[in-house]
Amino acid sequence: MMILIGCFLGFTGWFLIRYFAAGFYTVDQNERAVKTIFGRAERIPDQSTLTDPIAESLSAEEKTRYVYPQLRVIMPGGPYFKWPWEKIHKVSIATSTMNMAHDPDDPAANMGGRILEAVTKDQLNTGLTGQIRYRISERNLYAYIFGVKKPIAHVMGYFVSVLRERIANFEAPHTTPVPGEHVSTITSADGISINDLRKNLRDLNEHMDKECRSSAARYGMVLDASLITGIDPPPEVESALAAINTAHNHVSSDISLARAAADQKIVQSKTAVEIESLKAEAEVEPLRKLADQLTELKKSGPNVLPAYVRNVRLRLLNEAEKAFVEVKK
Repeated sequence: MMILIGCFLGFTGWFLIRYFAAGFYTVDQNERAVKTIFGRAERIPDQSTLTDPIAESLSAEEKTRYVYPQLRVIMPGGPYFKWPWEKIHKVSIATSTMNMAHDPDDPAANMGGRILEAVTKDQLNTGLTGQIRYRISERNLYAYIFGVKKPIAHVMGYFVSVLRERIANFEAPHTTPVPGEHVSTITSADGISINDLRKNLRDLNEHMDKECRSSAARYGMVLDASLITGIDPPPEVESALAAINTAHNHVSSDISLARAAADQKIVQSKTAVEIESLKAEAEVEPLRKLADQLTELKKSGPNVLPAYVRNVRLRLLNEAEKAFVEVKK
């Protein structure tokens, strides 16, 4: 009898420790948790990803495919309690960084996850290096925990496919010239898309961020940013590009020197014109003042102007050494 009582007490103690005391749990500050009851996650009634702003980046066809229920998310804190038939799924929402050439399904791919290969629009095979920052979306935890078997593999596959498509069709953006501004007719390595890509890395990164906004609604992961840092063509192409860029820089330098000399000549011509204009103004100004004085004298009376002219003649005669007088016959 004592053995049975001891077994009963031991089983009761084990049960309380195993299923009651172990039922308490906490959620860290950088974590979010979801509870399942008999394998079914707690959901918010009549709420799905289509009612959340993250679905705005999806197309009409994608909205019919990526429809996930909204779950009750357990926020940081605790201790919380769960029953034995309940299970807690915790995920970290901290931002992580990964080499964009890394393949989660095959770590040896892409030269061991170091360089991602892509083909440009002029059929050149180039290597891309860079990183992506990502985190788990707490607004679509169902897709991350239950909807997709390996979310990071899907996200990386989607990112790589979008990037390769962009590389294959990339063209340098055409800028509208400012009125009055000189526009060079020579472009850097015209027709070579690798140079275009190198000069427009910022536009390429912004395009990738824009195209990958739907990853939160698709796979429950947010791509915070993509940072493509290097575009390296094959060695035989690299030397040709260097020669093209050198020739372009030389021509651009000559054009800049010619423009500087022309600008200097224009400035000198403008200065000469301004000086001559000022001289002409200086000569004309006394005549204008004299005309104004004569106009005022004429207004004073009919005899004032002849008297003024006579006085001027007398002053000139006093200053002259010789005078020739016309005698009327």
